Amino acid sequence: MLAFPNVYFAKLTPRGQFTNMAAVTKEVKMMMDPNVDPFATPDPANAGEVPASLGAKDIFDLDRVQLLNAYTCTECGRCTDECPANITGKKLSPRRIMMATRDRLEEVGANINKNGSYVDDGIYLLKDHITTEELWACTTCNACVEACPIGIDPLSIIMEMRRYLVLENSAAPSELNATMGNIENNGAPWPYNQMDRLNWANEL
Repeated sequence: MLAFPNVYFAKLTPRGQFTNMAAVTKEVKMMMDPNVDPFATPDPANAGEVPASLGAKDIFDLDRVQLLNAYTCTECGRCTDECPANITGKKLSPRRIMMATRDRLEEVGANINKNGSYVDDGIYLLKDHITTEELWACTTCNACVEACPIGIDPLSIIMEMRRYLVLENSAAPSELNATMGNIENNGAPWPYNQMDRLNWANEL
């Protein structure tokens, strides 16, 4: 029954296109603006305001379409069958990502029914239901998204939780940290100074 609204709300943008985070985009624009004073006193009107979470730690950080995806999944397994990480023996299963999200939704629903409103139970979607090993096994190839006949997007949930790990916990794999460090220092993912990049041509 939920397949119809799920297809209606499915993304129409190119498969590899991810959404920009408003908070990060704002910070980048401020950094690029020469008229912004980096040492300015914060606006008193925003004092005490809790910063928005970057990425997703629990279902409360996911949007309605992602939660609809979890309820729409029929567990047919086509996504997992097409997943190259799963085929090569990695722990990742896109179908399990959707099932784990739905299980957490059911868990939170039972909590609300019992207490009248949500009471923190110390359990989260990230780590308690979905492990970091599963998240980093994903190659972001979009095979799971392409394989789903009703437009379910497990990759969007995986990427939101990866964002949380990187931006909130600074918990990226060492290989990714090295790559990001090289981009920051050298403007490229390789550990070479910009002036030395063409040295290979002299060795031919």
